[in-house]
Amino acid sequence: MATSCTILSSSLLPTRVLTANPQTQQLHPVPRRRPSSFRVQAAKLPAGVVVPKVEPKLKAPLAGFTRTAEIWNSRACMIGLIGTFIVELILNKGILQLIGVEIGKGLDIPL
Repeated sequence: MATSCTILSSSLLPTRVLTANPQTQQLHPVPRRRPSSFRVQAAKLPAGVVVPKVEPKLKAPLAGFTRTAEIWNSRACMIGLIGTFIVELILNKGILQLIGVEIGKGLDIPL
């Protein structure tokens, strides 16, 4: 069983094609070709693989965990991490030292 798809390439063609005549240095419009189409056929599916007849409906994301939100969260995290490195480089102190946590001898938590 092969699947096929027709793709129109009219959106890929320029709206106006011009050619130059080297002797006269003038541009002449070229007649436009009819939009072409072609068929793409995929290979036969392996045995046991069934093509679904209906596209599944996906549930709404839980509490804002959407793809776009997660992309922006990761970008903000990268900017914050780079900012932290820059602050540590300029002030020559670690972030924990800047907020008042002594480092080098543990956290000094009484047990």
